[in-house]
Amino acid sequence: MSGTYHVYFLMSLKDGKFYTGQTTDLKSRLAQHNRGRVRSTKARLPFKLVYWESLETRSAAMKRERKLKSLKHADKLKLVKVFERGKIG
Repeated sequence: MSGTYHVYFLMSLKDGKFYTGQTTDLKSRLAQHNRGRVRSTKARLPFKLVYWESLETRSAAMKRERKLKSLKHADKLKLVKVFERGKIG
């Protein structure tokens, strides 16, 4: 969706660590990560998309990405669990 920015967590199925990023196309970006096209994640394949938020501006997405990157691993796990419960409905 053009004009909508997404901040996301990917979880490495290899080591259980998170990668935090932003994009306008989640599906395409996940594919890039899993094809090894992103240098910073290439050694930790494969990845699963476990969390995302949608924001209206790139500036807001960048600010939120910085905040999410500063969270400790345990806090990211809590956020993912809440997110997953919300998706189930």
